[in-house]
Amino acid sequence: MNRFGIHLVLTLAVSLAPEGHAADRVDAAVERGVKFLVSHQVKAGVADQLGSFEVADEPVRWAARNTYPMTALAVMAMAAVGHQPTEPGGAGEAMRLGINFLIRSNPARDRQSGYFGVDGSRMYGHGITTLCLGELLGMGVDKAQDRRIRPELEKAVDLILRAQQVPKFNPIYQGGWRYEPSSNDSDLSITVWQVMALRSAQNAGLRVPPQNIDLAVRYLERSYQSPRDGGGRPTNPRTGFGYVPQSRPQFATTAAGLLSLQVCNKLDAPEVIGAANFLETMDINPEILWFYYGMYYYSQGMQKRANDDPNSEGSQQARKARENVERVMLHQQKADGSWEAANRTENDAGKIYCTSMAILSLSVKYHFLPIYQH
Repeated sequence: MNRFGIHLVLTLAVSLAPEGHAADRVDAAVERGVKFLVSHQVKAGVADQLGSFEVADEPVRWAARNTYPMTALAVMAMAAVGHQPTEPGGAGEAMRLGINFLIRSNPARDRQSGYFGVDGSRMYGHGITTLCLGELLGMGVDKAQDRRIRPELEKAVDLILRAQQVPKFNPIYQGGWRYEPSSNDSDLSITVWQVMALRSAQNAGLRVPPQNIDLAVRYLERSYQSPRDGGGRPTNPRTGFGYVPQSRPQFATTAAGLLSLQVCNKLDAPEVIGAANFLETMDINPEILWFYYGMYYYSQGMQKRANDDPNSEGSQQARKARENVERVMLHQQKADGSWEAANRTENDAGKIYCTSMAILSLSVKYHFLPIYQH
């Protein structure tokens, strides 16, 4: 069965639940969030913005101009909770318009070989948008849209691969990415989006050389903050990932490093186990720095710790993390269905970003997006 078929079966399984079965609080919250996103899609006005998502007159500095990643996150959020671009009206139409916006011809992007960071979002936006296209390949409204997605995705992946090969000024940064395709250093927060994008594209059938994934994995391992034994294995069983190698581990970077290694099939790596142990000890609350960013990775990464034994350490960590995510996220949702910045680190993020990330965090209940499936 292809990826679209799997998605369709899962969607039908939800839609065929017994009539009268009351949707739980998570179902209700994500649908209110989806409605908020749909209601803030650009459907009139400036032609080259049609299909993007924005909250008019929102007092944020950078969210409004980062149209590619905002649209990509909104579309992924809808897909993550079971919506498809084949649906009539509502979320389905919004997804179709959003995909069309992402792959519409853009002279600035074309001049830079498919670089989605031309809207000011830099490699953050490029990685997020590439990830979205990889997840949606095969889910287009028709074959014509699929045929338009693939070449844009191929160009985007090629740019990521080229950027990784730029010589770094210090060997500890080799294998990672930073703000620009030409950057000669790396950080974890940008690297993880590129890793996710490459693995998604690889899953969708695009060629991604294994050595590029291996280089990225080694960079991620260097960002794990622990002494190493003679065999190179970390000796600290409860620590996390730093923003750059040799920096202090934090919640958001540890969660991001955790999921990134997991999607590279390092499910039982000591860095994965140590990061999960570190996250398990943290007080999960909205005052955490980079709250929505961290919660997205925390939710998906800790869920992947679950296994067939419900009493195992991994399964218990997954269960507790899901409880934490639902407890905090449901409390943070606003009356209009949106989420907004919880602390100063995301004040400029805007409601489209926060709402999309919140929905993606709650979406572990559904397991629709291929990148997050076991």
